[in-house]
Amino acid sequence: MPRIAVVFLVDPRGWVLLQHRDEHAPRAADQWGIVGGHVEDGEDFDAAVHRELLEETGVRADLQLWRAQEFRYTDGHTSSYQVYAGRVDLTDDDIVLGEGRAIVFVDPSQVTALDLAESCAWFLPQFLAGDLYRELVGGAAR
Repeated sequence: MPRIAVVFLVDPRGWVLLQHRDEHAPRAADQWGIVGGHVEDGEDFDAAVHRELLEETGVRADLQLWRAQEFRYTDGHTSSYQVYAGRVDLTDDDIVLGEGRAIVFVDPSQVTALDLAESCAWFLPQFLAGDLYRELVGGAAR
């Protein structure tokens, strides 16, 4: 089963970093998704999430595991996800676009207007409604 490590970064406004995938993405092309990707052979989830974050954004951050879950796509494909989160004092100008069309902080009130990738549409509302998001918005991560 594929293993996926992804991360929600939250800025001081409470906006969440999302990636607008391009037409070349193997899954969820042209949709908005979570920063992250596949865990490589011999790599653990923690190492993978930091590697993916650096490759896709140029950012290093302190992260917490928010959720570990198997996620089944509508096409029957199942992946094992570990979703991380962290608070950063960054702006869009601090993010290096390493993959996709754009990687920007998005106002949570605007996410329903975006064409979200299936996994993002599943995890993002739960994250935004959860205690960790409220904690990250209220101050520095624990």
